[in-house]
Amino acid sequence: MITDEALRELVPAVISVLCRRGADFAAAEDAVQEALVESITAWANDPPRDPKGWLVTVAWRKFLDLVRSEAARARREERSESLAESGAVPAAEDSLELYFLCAHPALSPSSAVALTLRAVGGLTTRQIAAAYLVPEATMAQRITRAKRSLAGKRLNRNGDLASVLRVLYLVFNEGYSGDVDLAAEAIRLTRQLRVMSNHAEVAGLLALMLLHHARRPARFAADGSLVPLADQDRSMWDTVAIAEGVEILQTALARDDVGEFQAQAAIAALHADALCVEETDWTQIVDWYDELARITDSPVVRLNRAVAVGEADGPLAGLAELAHLDENLPRYFAVEAHLRERAGEVDAAAALYSRAAAAATNTAERDHLTLQAARLNSSRS
Repeated sequence: MITDEALRELVPAVISVLCRRGADFAAAEDAVQEALVESITAWANDPPRDPKGWLVTVAWRKFLDLVRSEAARARREERSESLAESGAVPAAEDSLELYFLCAHPALSPSSAVALTLRAVGGLTTRQIAAAYLVPEATMAQRITRAKRSLAGKRLNRNGDLASVLRVLYLVFNEGYSGDVDLAAEAIRLTRQLRVMSNHAEVAGLLALMLLHHARRPARFAADGSLVPLADQDRSMWDTVAIAEGVEILQTALARDDVGEFQAQAAIAALHADALCVEETDWTQIVDWYDELARITDSPVVRLNRAVAVGEADGPLAGLAELAHLDENLPRYFAVEAHLRERAGEVDAAAALYSRAAAAATNTAERDHLTLQAARLNSSRS
């Protein structure tokens, strides 16, 4: 019997085949979902030898039924029948095209993520809604709007690889909620994309995901509180995932075509390579932040670079870098608080931790910063 994961991996290829034959994306996605529902009963006692071929056949029939039921029956039937193809079913290239379509510039980031999880990942609307902690009806509307935005658009790579990678990274950063581990799902989809696309940045993103995911068991304490990287129990890190991430990264970097995700992965690898926080090679990390800043020209990257400079050259050097940045940046006050504390400015650091906590966008970060402020305040009493 085919597993749920194997079945989900067939979804993008089957949708792509229908789109290649002339089906509108929304209609193709609906037809494939209907075929999946039918497969539950049809395969229970008699699983097909070619599950993908079965899904293509049934989904195409569902699509034709839909076409015949609409007002312009004669014209659409003629078009559909003429577009129907026989022979081998295309595989990797069609699935790759679907990644690009789901990252179409006409879609908002949230819509692109939802559509990617549905069409490429094969998740149900209920699973996606649970993962994002929204009602199923809300997620259904989001997916419907996304499909409507793609109405009439064919699989012609209207997106670009950078957009696809950003969408996958957005999925990864959602982490885990409900019954779907979005970080693991993002890794699975990026692995799939790497097989289909021989590009160094795809490998860089996969390496970055693996290196970050390897630290997941140590990221939160038993009470759910956030554990900063410097305080994490490194014996809890997944060394197998780290080794795989480093190997993938080294292969990508050897191509001498460094991009944003490869640079981020290199920084993550340097953290992972240190047996304890004191052994971290901050000088190399600063060098990689310089490379990352050159690639992205991002003020957030420069903010993180200030932290690295503070570790490599001392807190005053870090504060000097920070002085050139906009204090409205996310985490600005948290970074300044950390550097002020390391410089011995306890009163200023406590006030800045409190200010950073007030601006935090998630509960775990806010609680952590509040605790830091309380720790410094209690040390003065």
